Amino acid sequence: MSGIGGGWADSMSVGVLATAVPRDAVDTAIAVTRRGAKRSGGKLPPHVMVYYAMALSLFADDDYEEVMTRLAGTLASWGCWDPGWDIPTTGGITQARQRLGAEPLAEVFDTVAVPVADELTQGAFLGPWRLMSIDGFEWDAPDTDANVAEFGYSGGTGEKASAFAKVRVLTIAECASHAVVATRIGGRGTGGKRQGEQTLARRLWPALAEDWLLIADSGFYSYQDWSKAAATGAALLWRLPATVKTPKLMDLDDGSYLSVLINKTVRSTTRRAEILQTARDGGDLDPAEATVVRVIEYTVPDRGPDPDEVIRVITTIGDPADAPAEILAQAYHQRWEHETGNDQLKTHLRGPGRVLRSKSPDMIRQEIYGYLLTHYAISTLICRAATEADIDPDRVKFLRTVRLVRRQTTSGPAAFGAAQTSVDTGADYFQAAAAAV
Repeated sequence: MSGIGGGWADSMSVGVLATAVPRDAVDTAIAVTRRGAKRSGGKLPPHVMVYYAMALSLFADDDYEEVMTRLAGTLASWGCWDPGWDIPTTGGITQARQRLGAEPLAEVFDTVAVPVADELTQGAFLGPWRLMSIDGFEWDAPDTDANVAEFGYSGGTGEKASAFAKVRVLTIAECASHAVVATRIGGRGTGGKRQGEQTLARRLWPALAEDWLLIADSGFYSYQDWSKAAATGAALLWRLPATVKTPKLMDLDDGSYLSVLINKTVRSTTRRAEILQTARDGGDLDPAEATVVRVIEYTVPDRGPDPDEVIRVITTIGDPADAPAEILAQAYHQRWEHETGNDQLKTHLRGPGRVLRSKSPDMIRQEIYGYLLTHYAISTLICRAATEADIDPDRVKFLRTVRLVRRQTTSGPAAFGAAQTSVDTGADYFQAAAAAV
């Protein structure tokens, strides 16, 4: 089990990235966004540039021409590269990226990015609910006038401003696999189109599914956001800000209790008292004003500088028989798996402290979607490998897997191979897990 094995190399060469991001999905996205090739026979047709955008995330240290050189063998296998051709110049590649734009990659991502864990994946479910989380991170973008106008700086203006434009990326990810399945990209700071995490999150609520348990920290809570997210049918498990009161309506057998959330737009003390009494009497509440939730309060021993801090989370799962308080408290901390996924994107793929390449907002978005698609493809491989090996996906080393993908892209049949069918998910993926643990 300690060796890589032929099965692993085969799975890398024919399926890692092209299986998760298949050619037919790419072609469909190009057609939907009307970015098809203007003429036949060109060296850099749109579908090639979609995979090239993904390759840029694998080889962040290399310039445009070097990345294209690494992919020349794959392009030849697609029948769109003549061995007698020269590698396009940086200028030619830049123009091809600009012709493609960000929309096709966004469309591909929206099509292919779905949860990948199954019932046998360790740590993927709580009862009938798939564990999901929402979180955001920031990326540094080149300090061009266009990027600053779109994304802005963090830290204020003048000498307090950040050295680079700041891009905010908000994602929903599967906790077990770290696979990102939904995203929104916006501005971070002063001088640009500032969009906070709550603002971006409101554009993601429609993506929630009824079999998800969405975990979120206190920064995402408002009465309106809670209500809109709950209305999708997804189960929710969110931490509350300390300023939000949760008056006790009823103690439950597992130590949790029922409470009522009251919309802060209800300012009348008399009306708030009436709502509270109606809730205690079991009466009907106007959902625009208030809703009943279940509250779990707990402490975590030896937790940082304030071990006595009470963590308070609320959930739409009202019956302790469906999810006891202790299990929900443990599930809330799966949110930190999202931080691990963010680190995989920012540190292992891009490289620590690295600034994105692109000089314009549209190319920044294209570049980010390239990172997200490549991360999704690798996370898919890792999750399937771990499931076949009956181990937690966290035991499969992401950085080692990335290195294997890079190696196969340049030393053997390319990881971006144009295969339309998936590889064997048995022995091959078991070998993958064994190699990367």
